[in-house]
Parts: sequence; C-alpha cells; structure tokens
Amino acid sequence: MSLPNLPYLYFIMTFLLCFFNCKNKSEKHEPLSNRDRRNISLSDSLVPYVKHYEGLMAFINCTLIDGTGKSIKQNQTVIIENGFFKKVGDNAKIQIPQNAKTINLKGKTVIPGIVGVHNHLHIPGFPFVGEVASKLYLAAGVTTIQTCGSASPQKEIELAERIEKGEFAGPDIITSGPYFTGPGGNPNMIIPRDEKHIRDTIQHWTNKGVRWFKVYRNTRPNDLKVIIDEAHKQNAKVTGHLCSITFEQATKLGIDGIEHGLNSTSDFRKNKTFGVCDGSRGYIDSIDISAKEVKQLQQFMIDEDVFLTSTLAIYESSIPKRAYADERSIAAMSPFLLAQYQERRKRYDSLQSTENTREARLKRIMAFERQFFEMGGTLTAGVDAGRHVLPGFGDQRNYELLIEAGFSTEEAIQIMTGNGAEALERNDIGIIQEGKRADFVILNGILEQDASVIKKVETVFKNGFGYDASLLLKTVQGQFGKE
Repeated sequence: MSLPNLPYLYFIMTFLLCFFNCKNKSEKHEPLSNRDRRNISLSDSLVPYVKHYEGLMAFINCTLIDGTGKSIKQNQTVIIENGFFKKVGDNAKIQIPQNAKTINLKGKTVIPGIVGVHNHLHIPGFPFVGEVASKLYLAAGVTTIQTCGSASPQKEIELAERIEKGEFAGPDIITSGPYFTGPGGNPNMIIPRDEKHIRDTIQHWTNKGVRWFKVYRNTRPNDLKVIIDEAHKQNAKVTGHLCSITFEQATKLGIDGIEHGLNSTSDFRKNKTFGVCDGSRGYIDSIDISAKEVKQLQQFMIDEDVFLTSTLAIYESSIPKRAYADERSIAAMSPFLLAQYQERRKRYDSLQSTENTREARLKRIMAFERQFFEMGGTLTAGVDAGRHVLPGFGDQRNYELLIEAGFSTEEAIQIMTGNGAEALERNDIGIIQEGKRADFVILNGILEQDASVIKKVETVFKNGFGYDASLLLKTVQGQFGKE
C-alpha cells in the first residue's frame, strides 16, 4: 500500500476530526491522493516514520541558513508545495495560502538537507551496511550521498533503487563503482591488468547507472589517465584518495575531486618515488600552509575545477584525547563494534603521550582546507565512516569541526550542502530556494549560537515528506556493524 492509501482507521479519524473542527468546506483536508502531486508513493514500512506529508505546508518564524553562504536570516517563512520550495522570505512579505498546514518554528533553525560527498555504505570488515547506514544518514539530516567508492556496487545500486521508489528510508544515493588501486594495494579492489580491463570495468558499471569511480592509494599514474578518460567518455566522474599520485599530477590528468585534503597530499612528501605510495609523512608537521608552493597547488586545483572533500571527523577519531564516541553512536553500534571501541579506548587511555603530533596535524589539515575555501575552491564534506564515527553522526561532527577550523556557521553549512550539490552537479538540491526540491532539516535550537544544535534534528524533509528523526533512530539501536 502506498502512502496516499493510508489505513482505513486513519481516514475515519481524519474524517471525524474534520467534521467537528472544520468550519467550512474550504478548510477541510482533502485525501492525500487528491492533493499530492509529487508522483512519489511510500511503502507501508515507511509510513510510520513520516509525520508530515501534506502537499502544501508553511513554516513560519524560523531562522534560515540557505546553503549559499549568505547571511543567516531571522523570522523567515518557507512554503513548500508538492515536494518543492514555493516561497521563501520574510514573514511580513509572504502570504500564507489558506489551505496550507502551518507550523511555527520559532526558536528553531532550518538548513538544507546535507549532501555528503564521502559517505560510504561499507566500513572496514563489513562490505555492506547500507540498510542501517541509510537510516542513520537520513535521521541525521543527510538527504543525498555520494558513496565515494563501493565495496558492494550491485547492492548499492539495488538499495538506491528501493529508496528512489519509496520502498526504504534513506538519502538519495549517488552510487559508485568498485575502487581502483594498483600493485601492492588492497586485493579486494580492482588492480588493472591492462587498459582494456579498465575500460571494460567502467563501461560495465556505467551501463548499470554508476556515475562515480574512486581511485585508491596505489593507483599508477598511467592507469589513472585511462580511468579518467574512460569515465568521462561514459559521462562519469573520478575522485581519489591519493598517495602514489600527487594532487598536481591528478589535476593535470583531469581528476574531478580529491579526498582528505592535506592528509593525502603527497606533493610535499620527502623521498617520494614517482608513482609509488611511499615517502615520509613528516611534511604535515613542518609545512607552512601559507607557503607559495601550497597556494600554487591549491590555485591550480581551483583553476581546473577540482573540488576537495573534507573528512575531519574520521581523522579526529585517531587522536586518543579526542577519540570518544557519543551516546548516540554507542547506542547504535553492534556489540561487536562496541567491544572494538571499548578495547581501543583502553589502549588510548594507557598511552602516556598526549598525542600532540596528531593534534597539530589536525590543525594543519583544517588550515589547508580553510585556505582552499578562502581562495575560492569548492570544499565539500563527508563522513568516511569507520571506527566509532557512524554514518550521519560523523557528518554532524564534521560541522562542529569546521566551526572549530574557523569557518562561520553559514560557510560550514554551505560546504556541507550547497557545495556538495555543486560538486555532484545536482542543481535541484543543496540550497533552500524557490523551485528547488524540498530537502531540508529542522533543528531544535539556534545553530549560530550553539554548534551542537546540528545534532538536534527534529524533522528531516526529503522530497517534501517530513521524517521523524527519533523514530528512525529507534530502529537501528545496536544494529550498525552487526555480524
């Protein structure tokens, strides 16, 4: 049964409420099937999590951050109709339609749905955690993800289709093909035998609808050249977690995006061999972020339209004095992952070192990203889930770390929403603007005053349907990483 055909008891209750409370015919609620034109139906399994499905809604008195980087606006009205933003503006300037359901959001913040650009559906040891991860993402306000490399591409494709059809709760999934690497790399990834192997692999997965491929640390320069060439021929794009190849080399070859920022920048490694993932990592400890050669590299990336993806939360999780899971993550972890986390914490707690080196590296990684953004680069963000950094929750932590890095509230939200949509060439999402798709998040509090409000997700709207975040989270307790 689809959402418009709600259970019979619901219709009876709705009819009785309207009969006693509606003053005239114009105020009565028509059945959803008559007033919803989104052409999207939700399965019975999703209905319990949807608390708002009206075709016409008005949200008044909200604090609005629109995802463009523009100043935060107070006392705003947002009207959505049939899954799209119809009107956005000052309370005093927006006339609310008579038949719209009106919700007062005083004291609350509205942001666009988060667009995650490094949001896997697998974690180390688990090739596919998609069903639980999808619910975590959506409950945390993440409405679109690019999976940035897949350990189970076919399962990703199938889950993406189920979500698109309204059969499962989750963000829109922009799927990835299998990882490419090189000799000495992970044997579970594609290690190209020859040029034909690369082209056949890309054609196979693009024929299935995949539009992103990721290269990993051991990829050879000549292989990357072929990967980019074939991907672009098939209207697909390439990003990479680099090591054997420098950012400059990858940019010259035409890569579309690069992951992890300074932490994977081998351009400044000492004793590095061309095309080999080697060399000292000490460059991170001594590099001057404002140095001419750093800025030249960043400017080259910007000139060639190469975006950079920030993954601060997963790096932070390796710093003992910072590597703590919050209560929500602990509740969602499987017993297996929880035991791993507890063992890791014991190990960290026994360390005498305060890990000042890794802390200083985090600050330099932050500064590198800040400078890239200030120079005009497209900086995006993604969780890269692992350890105790869970899907969705890690995206929220990224926001807090971007604030710590010196970004303003508006800039951090832009990085996580509008910039993500731009990098993925999705002009229908990412910002709150008339005509765009109604993907947005209601936060219980004023985000500008308190960065932790990013965690206080009340309702997540995707395609105009409002999901109850707390109800979604209840379904995944103890389930993430279950053996």
